[in-house]
Amino acid sequence: MLTTLLLFIVVLGLLVFVHELGHFITAKKMGVKVEEFGFGFPPRMLGVYKNQEGKTKIIFKKTPDRAGRTIYSLNWIPLGGFVKIKGEEGEHRNEPDSFSAKKIWQRAVILAAGVSMNVVLAIIILGIGFGIGIPQVLENNMPKGAVIKDRTIQIVSVAKDSPASKAGIKSGDEIIYIDNKILSSGELQNYVSGKIGKEVIYTIKREAGQLDKKIIPMLLPETGKGGIGIGLLEVGTVSYPWHIAVWKGVGEVWFYIKEIVLAFHMLFYGLLAGKGATVDLSGPVGIAVLTGKVARLGIIYLMQFTAVLSVNLAIINILPFPALDGGRILFLGIEKIRGKPISQRIESLIHNLGFAILMLLVVVVTYNDFVKFGSKFVNLWQSIVQ
Repeated sequence: MLTTLLLFIVVLGLLVFVHELGHFITAKKMGVKVEEFGFGFPPRMLGVYKNQEGKTKIIFKKTPDRAGRTIYSLNWIPLGGFVKIKGEEGEHRNEPDSFSAKKIWQRAVILAAGVSMNVVLAIIILGIGFGIGIPQVLENNMPKGAVIKDRTIQIVSVAKDSPASKAGIKSGDEIIYIDNKILSSGELQNYVSGKIGKEVIYTIKREAGQLDKKIIPMLLPETGKGGIGIGLLEVGTVSYPWHIAVWKGVGEVWFYIKEIVLAFHMLFYGLLAGKGATVDLSGPVGIAVLTGKVARLGIIYLMQFTAVLSVNLAIINILPFPALDGGRILFLGIEKIRGKPISQRIESLIHNLGFAILMLLVVVVTYNDFVKFGSKFVNLWQSIVQ
């Protein structure tokens, strides 16, 4: 369980750090002074900067006169990082190296850079994954150059009151043999179709175990063929040449974006329609538990999960809600339309209110996580304190 916590910290830290790195790089490119770029969150462990003579200086708690130099800090709470940009709260409007003194489009680019970096990170992770081999559904026309290993037949659905259901077959089971034969999904379906009324032995892999199921296929009205009432997918570990792997990564990220946006649409529609949350929400505890589960499946599954989280973080941050990057970009749009910025006091108040609402949502979701995963979290805590 301690490994789960460490993996969660690494994954979350990577996502937040990359996000803040996007803000840092674009702020520097736009000529905005970055006062501090920190790995982890304060309190500070140590910081490094260069003085006027170009000599590297190490500092700890107190910040000396740095003559405009950026502090690169290492902090005690290892959850990502942060970037402190001059003028990000609207101050120093008359100083050319201030965020608030830059043009609207420049500020928008700096704000959107964190989201962009999370998308880029997901593409890189999945590109590497497709290069070394990633589990996926096998299609009839696989791209040229694809190398397929570890073919398996997965059961993805079990019809109610079917022979498979009565025999105890479950969705997620993997078919290893059928009558001690290794068959492709197409061959398996043809074989079973010719066995109506005759006993067939399915050798099933379920989690770490293996079991045999004796099942008699029947004529299925919906297909007009023999079967036991299961839906199958043939999956395998597929690797691609690097030039294809990169584009596969781009395509997969685009698929994630569409699916996550659709999930948010369903969530907001359900809330506005008074139906409550129509999709499952997970907070830090739930994500930590899921990270542990995915990691046990293997490194490639953890990579996919990290890519999904990175895209999810990007989409959440671009939402036009106060305190988020998207909310700050929204205020820039209003400034463009009005021809002048909204009062800094009012904008800060709105962002603080938005932040409070987000924190309340985190508390509610975390409470629900404790209800769902309470025993796992208690075991994790006990493994830490023992």
